[in-house]
Amino acid sequence: MGLTFEYATAQLFEGFGKTVLLFALTLVLAIPLGLVVCACSTSRFKPLSYLFKAIIWVVRGTPLLLQIIVVFYGPGLLFNWQYSERMTALVIAFTINYSCYFSEIYRSGIQNLPRGQYEAGYVLGMTRIQIFFRVILPQMIKRILPPMSNEIITLVKDTSLAQIIAVNELVRTANNLQNTYAVIWPVFYAGVFYLVFNGILTLLFGYMEKKLNYYKV
Repeated sequence: MGLTFEYATAQLFEGFGKTVLLFALTLVLAIPLGLVVCACSTSRFKPLSYLFKAIIWVVRGTPLLLQIIVVFYGPGLLFNWQYSERMTALVIAFTINYSCYFSEIYRSGIQNLPRGQYEAGYVLGMTRIQIFFRVILPQMIKRILPPMSNEIITLVKDTSLAQIIAVNELVRTANNLQNTYAVIWPVFYAGVFYLVFNGILTLLFGYMEKKLNYYKV
């Protein structure tokens, strides 16, 4: 029996659901974790700073594909632990990877702000925490939004790497349909899913940049 449009669509939507789940969980965890990594890597306590700079260097210098394999198979091979649940391993690997990239974007956004911003806050009697959240953070968001949007769109496409540990996300589902029924159109449909998703994100980020235009530094 040949592949029907209804069956293929249902399968692709199921795969797309796992893609969106991985994307959403990574963002929810990596965005705040990136701030923590940034704070540690720029800490005045040198041992902590050097440790996190080394972690960032390793994570950014190795492929995400390799990191997924290490997170999923590493504990079993090194410590004889039972393999973790596949989606859990993916979320851990993606979160670590993207939190390191986000931390460098945060660091650049903070360090490029004029030092006078802090000094003006101190003159007004604000604490360091108040200065960060009321003065620095809004301006930092304006500065980091374009590079953050690029990383987030890259994250959408990187979710296809989930297939390396046999998770049936969108691309693996399309490949399975192609191999089973000897048709290629599911792969093109998968491309449409990605184009639409990234198109929505692009419009969203464009809207956010316009809303933040009143932060002029």
